[in-house]
Amino acid sequence: MIKNIVLVGIGASIGGILRYLTTLVLKNQTYPYATFIVNIIGCLAIGMVFAFTEKQTTSSETLKLFLATGICGGFTTFSAFSLENMQLLKQGNYITAAIYITSSILFCIAATFTGYKLLSI
Repeated sequence: MIKNIVLVGIGASIGGILRYLTTLVLKNQTYPYATFIVNIIGCLAIGMVFAFTEKQTTSSETLKLFLATGICGGFTTFSAFSLENMQLLKQGNYITAAIYITSSILFCIAATFTGYKLLSI
């Protein structure tokens, strides 16, 4: 149990740092590209993690905890996504919010499926 908590914590730290670095690179944009890209990459990665761990007979749960729950969980930013959409709506940017919501959902589901398929072949 303690080992699993430590694995998730280390993974989440790595994911959080990677997310922060992404926001530094993509700051000051009119569209929330950093969150958009982070969510797509995170969804692609989590699909790949689950496809890879399905093939493993040993330590697949440990890998899922570290990679999916830890790194991907710390990296993806759905709460930031929700806040940014609320802010867009409050500012009256309804079209931008609709595009952001729709494209995020479609691209993230497609990325998760693609990541899964890449490693389940």
